[in-house]
Amino acid sequence: MPAYVIADVEVLDEEAGRAYAPVAQQSILEYGGRYLVAGPTSGTVEGTWDLPRLVIIEFPDMERIREWYDSPGYREARRIREGKMRIRLLFTEGTPPEGFTLPS
Repeated sequence: MPAYVIADVEVLDEEAGRAYAPVAQQSILEYGGRYLVAGPTSGTVEGTWDLPRLVIIEFPDMERIREWYDSPGYREARRIREGKMRIRLLFTEGTPPEGFTLPS
């Protein structure tokens, strides 16, 4: 079942952001990830989304996300951004095509 990485990204140093992006992207692609959403959160309809940039990445499954996160390529990307970007990550599994069931 697909799994997703949801990232809240705040770039404190634009130069570091430009260095980080291609390294992170290459590592994501190597582990079967694909970007679904990447950009500012300018389309808020309800509530407050205090996220400068939102990124949603789909992977084939949760195991692949964990392999990617621990990979040498993504460790290098984390080293590049250290202290220069704030990133919060959420790993979550998708739902089957028929949707989810409500708890009883």
